Amino acid sequence: MQLHDLKPAPGAHRPARRVGRGTGSGRGKTSGRGQKGQNARSEGFRLGFEGGQMPFSQRIPKLPGFKNPFKKIYSVVNVSKLSRFSDGTKVDGEALLEAGLVRAGLDVKVLGTGRLKRKLNVEAHAFSNSAREAIEKAGGSVKVLGEPRKIGPRRTAAKAPKPLPAAEAPRAAAPAAAPKPQREKKSAPPAAVEEATPPDEA
Repeated sequence: MQLHDLKPAPGAHRPARRVGRGTGSGRGKTSGRGQKGQNARSEGFRLGFEGGQMPFSQRIPKLPGFKNPFKKIYSVVNVSKLSRFSDGTKVDGEALLEAGLVRAGLDVKVLGTGRLKRKLNVEAHAFSNSAREAIEKAGGSVKVLGEPRKIGPRRTAAKAPKPLPAAEAPRAAAPAAAPKPQREKKSAPPAAVEEATPPDEA
């Protein structure tokens, strides 16, 4: 068997439908497009065209700004809500979920609003600086869950201090070029000197 012997299965390949090729094509003169009009032309109409009225994409308001696709959404809880736990309790995501303080499926972040009078061991995915200070001031401990944020090599290089430029060795002085000989300027021909004649003596 050769390559030219390969053929598609019967019925797998259908010839393309050639529309708008006149009465001899077997599909009629207008090929299902009807008489004259917008849809009888080859161009048709563009996407979003609404017959001449103001399109929907232009009617809706355009708000400024953008939505950050990498925004991290936390289920937040303030330290004032942690006073319901007894001293020495390990407060993690499960304990907060059972108490109805956080939503399921979201990372937990502890904020520092309110007062804390309990000595607790709090575990969460993020802490504000005021929440960390309040928990540690009450004698508790803070543990951050999850992997630390990874910084790419480009950001690491951007944050690193740039090295000072190394002192370059003084270059050897180039030998002074010999002065070019001055070209003699062509002077104008000397003007004829008129001999002074003494005035006639009276």
